[in-house]
Amino acid sequence: MARWEPGARERLVLAAVDLFSEQGYDETTVTQIAERAGVTKSTFFRHFPDKRELLVAGQETLSRLLASGITEAPADATPLDAVAAGLQRASDEMGPMNRELGPRLKAAVAASAELQERDALKSVGMAAAMTEALVARGVGAAPARLASEMGVLAFKQGFDRWSGGDRSDDDRLDHHTLTALSELREAAATLG
Repeated sequence: MARWEPGARERLVLAAVDLFSEQGYDETTVTQIAERAGVTKSTFFRHFPDKRELLVAGQETLSRLLASGITEAPADATPLDAVAAGLQRASDEMGPMNRELGPRLKAAVAASAELQERDALKSVGMAAAMTEALVARGVGAAPARLASEMGVLAFKQGFDRWSGGDRSDDDRLDHHTLTALSELREAAATLG
């Protein structure tokens, strides 16, 4: 097995998702993941502290992208317009691998209570990053939290639609996340 082969992190994620889907999360070992990815067990641990972390590997990056999009939104943007800028920024970074993994990852998470817990924590982290960015823009705490939660929901709904939909080249994630945010805005307007 190659020690520093390029793409090891991505191969580990793909191998783990496949194994979790085939035999379940609890039955999958780090050794099996490393073998399927074509790396050593020590290479696995250079990239991830444990197998749970594989499925939230991009959480910090995603949260950072959402927050930076909000920070870079025009000064006169409403909180939800700033969230839309964050969704756009994060969506722009998602590629074919993310889309391919979506349905497989969703199935693996649905089959494991532990992974459902990790997924929930990922959502909390995304919302916290967006809330912090909105508050830094001068948005009050309560509206910032509400806008952030809507952003998380829009991202999840949009990602599910994108990863589970038609694979045409012109179908972009941002279309789905921004459409979901628009639908949530409309739904919120009916609550009044």
